[in-house]
Amino acid sequence: RKAASVAAVDFQYVGGGCGMKDVAYFCAGEDRRTTEHLLDLYFAALRTELTDADAIEAEWRDLFPWAVADFQRFIAGWSPGWHENPYSDELTRSVLATLGT
Repeated sequence: RKAASVAAVDFQYVGGGCGMKDVAYFCAGEDRRTTEHLLDLYFAALRTELTDADAIEAEWRDLFPWAVADFQRFIAGWSPGWHENPYSDELTRSVLATLGT
């Protein structure tokens, strides 16, 4: 019996960029503890598959608040009030503070 081949493509956005954005969309939970737990699980799985996962994790963890802030921006325009939660709001405020706004 011949093995099946499977592929998936997300057509919402096709192009180069950091994958942390999709991870943030999936992992940004209601509280810090849940979100950090999901991120820990994600990066543990990544380390089993990639040889340079430590470098990716170091870069992507720093990008996580920025990705969450971008998600908050998107949601505010698309469906205000749909995904409001204190931890995401906290991360967004921290990003805005670095921009001096």
